[in-house]
Amino acid sequence: MERRKLIKGLLAATPALLLKNYAGAMPFLDVKNLKIEPLTDGPFKPTWESLENYKTPDWFRDAKFGMWAHWGPQCQPEHGDWYARGMYEEGSSHYLYHLKKYGHPSKFGFKDVINEWKAEKWDPEELVSLYKNAGAQYFMALANHHDNFDLYDSKYQKQWNSVKVGPKKDLIGGWAKAAKNNGLPFGVSVHASHAWMWYEPAQRSDKKGEWAGVPYDGKLTKADGKGKWWEGLDPQELYAQNHELSKDYNWEWKEGVITTPSKDYCDKFYNRTIDLINKYNPDVVYFDDSQLPLWPVSDAGLRIAAHLYNKSIKEHGELRAVINGKILDESQRKAMVWDIERGQANEIQPLPWQTDTCIGGWHYDRGLYENNGYKSSKTVIQTLIDIVSKNGNLMLNVPVRGDGSIDEKERKIVVEIGVWMKVNSESIYATRPWKIFGEGPAQQASAALSAQGFNEGKGKPFTHEDIRFATKGDVLYATALGWPEDGKLVIKSLAKDSEHFQKEIQKVEWLPTKQSLSFERNENGLIVSLPGKTSDELSYANVIRILS
Repeated sequence: MERRKLIKGLLAATPALLLKNYAGAMPFLDVKNLKIEPLTDGPFKPTWESLENYKTPDWFRDAKFGMWAHWGPQCQPEHGDWYARGMYEEGSSHYLYHLKKYGHPSKFGFKDVINEWKAEKWDPEELVSLYKNAGAQYFMALANHHDNFDLYDSKYQKQWNSVKVGPKKDLIGGWAKAAKNNGLPFGVSVHASHAWMWYEPAQRSDKKGEWAGVPYDGKLTKADGKGKWWEGLDPQELYAQNHELSKDYNWEWKEGVITTPSKDYCDKFYNRTIDLINKYNPDVVYFDDSQLPLWPVSDAGLRIAAHLYNKSIKEHGELRAVINGKILDESQRKAMVWDIERGQANEIQPLPWQTDTCIGGWHYDRGLYENNGYKSSKTVIQTLIDIVSKNGNLMLNVPVRGDGSIDEKERKIVVEIGVWMKVNSESIYATRPWKIFGEGPAQQASAALSAQGFNEGKGKPFTHEDIRFATKGDVLYATALGWPEDGKLVIKSLAKDSEHFQKEIQKVEWLPTKQSLSFERNENGLIVSLPGKTSDELSYANVIRILS
């Protein structure tokens, strides 16, 4: 009876597009055949209207800075992001690299890359401790990518997971334990909903050359594994391609372009994600999806969200959970935390949000290491300050090598971030936006968001004229994103007759040491005499405390 009520509720919430695509093939109406993980009961229902009652927990708003291990088998070749797709795209850089390193993808496919991946130097405790020392207040780990490989002891991806194949380790379990030992909230990122279309090139073949017409290994079945290392495993369970190929590639579930995911595929994704949540109890679930996974062709994402929120309330007595999603409209931003990929908002947002970015590529890329292509600690710190001034959080990925380690250049950047955070984090943690986020030339040249984000690095570089504000209680923090050569910091927004700050300024302090600074306030602004410049690691973002 309870299941019948659940189905009735789900159907009421199911979008018209889902019903259209499932017309004539609706086994989920047959209660006897339902084999899905149950939802946790609670105030949240699997509808957008219900989820809009969500309120971002204070711990997340206070944290401001998280770090992410976007690490999986695609890091093993050390050739950058989307390797498991690009290696099947004839003529691409990944394809050419794969030919040279491994051979043709009809003979050595991504399943074989997984088999080579052993993660022999992985020390989650050491890495998470390093990130905590750098100032991270929460930690996130990749649970699966578009490559469809689960990095945990997966109940519903039994053949293709990190316990069964490759490292033979429960990676999410190891990361979760390390986060707990370091007192950090733990998050997981889930990307596998896109495997349906993302892996389609594995079904194709070269169009020219000696391998023309020879199918890639995405066509292999379980029967083809006899006598091979993967005997007993079904490649189709990894490549997820038992369907008609799409007309074109599109990130959205665009009708007429993308072949609509089957009910079995959507159910399996739902079950995998519920299993992940139930086993590892994450505080954050990041979805690399527009809105929620598989929306609007399935309500799987809505059900997952309701389950996570209700489970959090049941276990903590309050809602502590956070869900991140992309390209959200105004109503959807009430239901979850808006995430901007490799970019940031240009104004103060009324609701908390998050930027996710990386010091290199999402998956480890040796070319970036060799060519010094990483973001500097200066860029990371300045980006964090700008984001915090606009009511956001920064989640930073440090690419992990296939063996589970990070390289010495990455480590140096992480340590440098920690140097700044140790003396200035008061201006970051538990702050809230001021009346305006800042001033200066950079904001006049800011680039608009595109799709999921992607506007970082497109504006003017920050200088000492670019000031960002944040508040905590009665304190106003003003951070100059550069060092004025004459040691005089001018803040125009705090001029004597400023509409933003009409109180008298009683005291100005240098945050790292709390020493009092001399200042003058006139019609041109608040002019503060900074102390002597110490080190470059501290001088690219200079924080003063203003007390009235």
